[in-house]
Amino acid sequence: MNRMYLIALAAVIALAGAAFWAFNTVLEFEKPSIAVKDDLSTIGQGKALALTVADLKSGIRSVSVTISQDGKDAVLLSQTYPKGTAEEALNIDVNPRGRGLKDGPATITVVAEDHSWLKNRETLTLETAIDTVPPQIGLISSAHNVNAGGTGVALYRVSEEVTMTGLKMGDRFFRGYPFAIQGKPCHIVYFAVPSSAGKGDLKILITARDRAGNESSALLPHLVRGKKFKADKITISRAFIENMSPTFRQQDPRVPTTPLEAFLFINEKLRDENFKTIREACSRTQPKPLWEGPFLRMKNAAPMAGFGEERSYVFEGMTVSRSTHLGVDLASTERAPIESANHGSVVFAGPLGIYGNAVIVDHGLGLCSLYAHLSEISVKAGQAVTRGEALGASGSTGLASGDHLHFSILVGGEFVNPTEWWDAHWIRDNVTGKLSESASQPAAPAAKAQPAKAKAKPKKKKARG
Repeated sequence: MNRMYLIALAAVIALAGAAFWAFNTVLEFEKPSIAVKDDLSTIGQGKALALTVADLKSGIRSVSVTISQDGKDAVLLSQTYPKGTAEEALNIDVNPRGRGLKDGPATITVVAEDHSWLKNRETLTLETAIDTVPPQIGLISSAHNVNAGGTGVALYRVSEEVTMTGLKMGDRFFRGYPFAIQGKPCHIVYFAVPSSAGKGDLKILITARDRAGNESSALLPHLVRGKKFKADKITISRAFIENMSPTFRQQDPRVPTTPLEAFLFINEKLRDENFKTIREACSRTQPKPLWEGPFLRMKNAAPMAGFGEERSYVFEGMTVSRSTHLGVDLASTERAPIESANHGSVVFAGPLGIYGNAVIVDHGLGLCSLYAHLSEISVKAGQAVTRGEALGASGSTGLASGDHLHFSILVGGEFVNPTEWWDAHWIRDNVTGKLSESASQPAAPAAKAQPAKAKAKPKKKKARG
């Protein structure tokens, strides 16, 4: 009797389990979910619809996406999926060109169906506006005479609200910031000119993308003054490497134990990693100018090495590595006071690989200054500093052979020649004077470049160091 009871109970449990499985999979009532990633209140050329469809029970059966306007429907996607497809991320081109659509209101409809017997269906309707007209760019600044390795400044206006704007130079992008001249809105961009740039071989574009995804570009007229930079050959002794590498190894156990491999790791791999840290710190810039007047140069200091020097490192008679010196080395007395070159905000303060103890000060609009090889640091990240305020003391930390300051200026995360920013005449001609000159001039139409396809985007002893 007990045995028959247990068999019957087991059968009931099995039937109940089967029923529960059928109810939750085959006969489920839950609809698929549809999540849209970006703002699609406006769509234009190159705009994409990024969405995720999910059904964690019976799985996704099909997804369709249509755009409708004035009674006409255009199919953007019609896709079926095998059983077991729990989630699908989609990136769908919604470019209205070639679909018989015009600028104006439209509706996007997304329908997802699951594999259950009930074929549960979810529908998402999005009201949008089609806009295929790219923003117009009008240059305000006229003269853009720049030095190789130096800084350029441009002012321009765009015809509408934009989600991205700035300056493109090859694979480099410099962000443009909202600005105002005599109360009139515009954009300003600081950009770094490569030290390798020569006359006529540099293509510079002002670019802008609107909320609908339409993108336009305009050529920036300019003149590059070529400049030759010095070359220097530095002999690295085994004793020098053996003396400095233990300190690096304490901070980074990846540093090899053999002298040459240790130097190559520090001078090449660690240098590259330090550059990334510097660029990330500089990206935390404030969208307004913080600086005022010429930048201060270290007091009573002799120049020991200049910007742009091409360095070759010789070890036991062989050239083993190369680098470009991206700052100016200044030496005074040991542990000399180091002051902020201008008003700003500290975005980095601490150990920085080859730069030793370092401070980075943001001066707004992508303009930053770097102070390296310090023996001590007296400021903290996030601290506001004024022109001439103490940041620390000079030293020989990092990859340095003597007590000195390595001083750099960066624009948009790229190193530029600091000597320009020490020069009141250069600042007046290229920055502050340009602002006052532009205030009295209307925006000029920029030379058009080929329209750019918009990417899918959602809403002593010579010291060296």
